[in-house]
Amino acid sequence: MREVFFRAWRAFRQEHPLAGIEKIAVEVALRHPEYLSVLENPQSFQDRDYLPDFGETNPFLHMGLHIAIEEQITSNRPPGVIDIYQALRERFDDSHMVEHQMMDCLAEALWQAQRDGCEPSEEDYLACLRRQADSA
Repeated sequence: MREVFFRAWRAFRQEHPLAGIEKIAVEVALRHPEYLSVLENPQSFQDRDYLPDFGETNPFLHMGLHIAIEEQITSNRPPGVIDIYQALRERFDDSHMVEHQMMDCLAEALWQAQRDGCEPSEEDYLACLRRQADSA
């Protein structure tokens, strides 16, 4: 995934046309100016490990989760996610903030699946999103 971000950013900076995932990757990157210096220096960050135990956020994971959320909203997969997204949007004026709330649930679902050695539970993920919408 890192290479996708580096390639897309390089194409954007060189004013080459973007399509598909590259266009989405650049749109996400532009909403995160704190990560642009990372994208400008692929040689320094291509293989860097990020340690959450030391408070580090992996910018590629973060931006990748944004892309995953956007894909879910576009495809309504898992079924019902778009309705929850719209409910969150009604409560918050900031779509980026809504994506961050959704990312918390997605990250939790992925972590649990990895821990348990199984596929992520769409039901648990949607339940978490509903709790976010209800408590918002």
